[in-house]
Amino acid sequence: MECPHCHGQVSSHAKHCKRCGGAIPSGQYLLEEIGLTKPAPVVTNTAAASAPARTNRYRFARLGDRFIAFAVDLALLFGLFAIVDAWAFMRWARFDANELQLTAASLVLAITLNATILFLYGWLLEATCGATLGKVLVGIRVVRTTQGGALAACAVRNLLRIVDGLGFYLVGTAVAACSDVRQRIGDICAHTAVIEEKFGVAARVCAVVLWIATFVGAGWAVPRICSANNQVQAPYLNQVVVRIGRTGNSAYLRIASFTLDVHS
Repeated sequence: MECPHCHGQVSSHAKHCKRCGGAIPSGQYLLEEIGLTKPAPVVTNTAAASAPARTNRYRFARLGDRFIAFAVDLALLFGLFAIVDAWAFMRWARFDANELQLTAASLVLAITLNATILFLYGWLLEATCGATLGKVLVGIRVVRTTQGGALAACAVRNLLRIVDGLGFYLVGTAVAACSDVRQRIGDICAHTAVIEEKFGVAARVCAVVLWIATFVGAGWAVPRICSANNQVQAPYLNQVVVRIGRTGNSAYLRIASFTLDVHS
């Protein structure tokens, strides 16, 4: 295995390089096994040996960077979420004077649509490009650790966010923290890993442009959806779950017996 600092050869599971003393990242050997880091060639010439070897060096992405990338992805998708939520609430919710009554049907539909958008977004972009827009901006990407198909691997990886996301991603974070290669449950089952990567300026500019476009599109579409009178009565799950309204100088949010008042 190659040291990522001096490019000297070290044993597969070494913690530090005997040549330069640098710390060897956990799971560095896996990068060579999947062909991301090529072992340094054997050099016999003394002058050539003293020159630094030019190889591609990759590191497994830090958990903090992965969390930031996911948060950025959610921000990028906020416009799409706003559009589908507005459609679901205006169609399946109820209105009573100054109160919006969200039925179980409207909430189930909104959550299902949001989850579907998030899954398709992560699955298709990671399978075709190796990274979502959030990962491009942060500088990380998904790689496969086996020869399996990208579509199947990324589908499993994103589908298992249901498990990894439990407790606000406490489950996924705990599993990744205990893994030498920082794999959450989705990565382990899909045979994938997340590494650091430098993307070009064009890719980052494209991500920002698409982010702005989703917000502009939402700003145009949401008012029109809300002004349309397409309300229907749900044949099932029509009980009111959430109430949002305004009385006098205060607004309120009621979920079952819980009430939150905000005074203006």
